[in-house]
Amino acid sequence: MIVTIDGVAASGKSSVSGGVARALGIPYVSSGLLYRAATLLGLDAGLDLGDPGALLAHLGTHPVRLEPLAEGNRVWQADRELTDDLHSTRVDKGVSVVAAHPQVRAWVDDQLRALPEPFVAEGRDMGTAVFPHAQHKFYLTASARIRAERRAKERPDDIPDIEAALIRRDELDANQIAPAADAQVLDTGPMTLDEVITTILRAVRA
Repeated sequence: MIVTIDGVAASGKSSVSGGVARALGIPYVSSGLLYRAATLLGLDAGLDLGDPGALLAHLGTHPVRLEPLAEGNRVWQADRELTDDLHSTRVDKGVSVVAAHPQVRAWVDDQLRALPEPFVAEGRDMGTAVFPHAQHKFYLTASARIRAERRAKERPDDIPDIEAALIRRDELDANQIAPAADAQVLDTGPMTLDEVITTILRAVRA
């Protein structure tokens, strides 16, 4: 069984996916962390994030490992854990550039498809491009202001700055964030986290 949970940035995908995975007793997979890991390693190496060849060559010599856990994914590069550094502002600013490269997307997709089922897959295009055969598909959305207010609780940036960045991110991600035709779309703005999780679990168990 594969459950896909896609959506726009800061729509609650990771929290929802973790909650659904724990309730089902299976791991969840955060595809976005792999894009963020590629971005972080590229920045650390001083690479041009607009050069997919250089990024993939660096990833080839510095392989990344995603550890999918229901309580939260962890990302490693050899013995170095990258997880805590993946949601920094500098990674936020660069990840859309990296994720737009078809070659990098193919690298991420290959890693995800190699994982053993069952799992909950969270990202931008899990239900459309990566796991179109998934049995259960969901898509989360919310206004930019609500998403900014949520993200402001996790970092010191001002809400208007976060909102502007999210709008730019939506524009950059436009080609990757359309919901699958057979996905259930949920506006998480007026919903609590528990309500979103319960709605998804009810649909999956039905």
